[in-house]
Amino acid sequence: MAHVVVLGAGLGGTIMAYELRERLGPDHEITVVSKGSSYSFVPSNPWVAVGWRSRADIEVDLAGPLARRNIRLRPEGALRVHPEENSVELAGSERLRYDYLVIATGPELAFDEIEGLGPEGHTQSICEVAHAVRAKGAFDTLVATPGPVVIGAVQGASCFGPAYEFTFIVDTALRRAKVRDRVPMTFVTSEPYIGHLGLDGVGDTKGLLESEMRSHHIKWITNARVTSVEAGVMHIEELGEDGAVKKTHALPFAFSMMLPAFRGVEAVRGIDGLTNPRGFILVDKHQRNPAFANIFAIGVGVAIPPIGPTPVPVGVPKTGFMIESMVTATALNIAALVAGREPHEVASWNAICLADFGDSGVAFVAQPQIPPRNVNWAASGKWVHYAKVGFEKYFLHKVRSGKAEPFYENLMMRALGIDKVKETHTE
Repeated sequence: MAHVVVLGAGLGGTIMAYELRERLGPDHEITVVSKGSSYSFVPSNPWVAVGWRSRADIEVDLAGPLARRNIRLRPEGALRVHPEENSVELAGSERLRYDYLVIATGPELAFDEIEGLGPEGHTQSICEVAHAVRAKGAFDTLVATPGPVVIGAVQGASCFGPAYEFTFIVDTALRRAKVRDRVPMTFVTSEPYIGHLGLDGVGDTKGLLESEMRSHHIKWITNARVTSVEAGVMHIEELGEDGAVKKTHALPFAFSMMLPAFRGVEAVRGIDGLTNPRGFILVDKHQRNPAFANIFAIGVGVAIPPIGPTPVPVGVPKTGFMIESMVTATALNIAALVAGREPHEVASWNAICLADFGDSGVAFVAQPQIPPRNVNWAASGKWVHYAKVGFEKYFLHKVRSGKAEPFYENLMMRALGIDKVKETHTE
């Protein structure tokens, strides 16, 4: 009997455990290690931050669903992975041994790399549900006392879609509160141009998003390096194409949400052969670590090199659809190893995103995510908002029920005119 440990119970880790149970059957042990027993649907955090969802609306207690699938939950969290010992050190110092390990922790949020950034500083966050709840209080204050808003993503960030999404959601919420006319808005991003998204654009995301910003009276600063944040003021260096400082800005704000750079979590960071210098897990095309053959990784914690050089560092996003593809490939590869065969499944690293704007939205598909592409498509419309709501409801149902199938994801792709959400390839 094999014991598979899944480290992390977020979007990737939870469905990883379900799909492993589906592929391995009842004769093997699966354990999920997480900090606490709650799963929250991170894509809904922007709605929580403006009061369109409550925390309870988007959270699931995993104890019941995991138990029904005969998956053990260890809610203590992990202190350190010890790959040479095939064990995970849990909080409290117990060592949990594994035959196979899947690292699905997501990232650590590097707010500390910029003075004054983050919920413990002077800007809000939507990266975690607790942050979004805190941001709701700051948003309520903004509505009561309108003033300038600054939203965006700092240098080294790799998740730009939620920054655009939150910008337009805030715009919609302020319009509904009838105070938008008293709130100047500025979008600040490390991207070299609006709509780059860490992917060198997808379809006409540059034109679409610039047009949306103009029509919503939102100014922007690209190639932006945030140097520090103090109460009510953000200090920014705007770089030219040569990387030299072209202009400096001291932007006043009454409310600000800036996405941080990510790094690997402390439990894995600095392990030789396992991670890169930033702490992200090194994997081959089978999601397998080259140095430790029984360790796999999925999701935001996986190391992916940037698309190309930019004046300000820009990372590459990992969308939920891409993570789902990584999950299926990993589950099949571990099942192959348990059966005595070598891994051969390859995840399709496609970028697919639904960005809700509150009453409309933008969707894009990049297959593969790194150019040149077979599919390079973007579109906007009210349908995106309804698709995002539908995806939220379906995915939360999927987590509560313990289902592993990608039915809705495949249905969405067919609706978009794409053959599959993911493709696995046999060599």
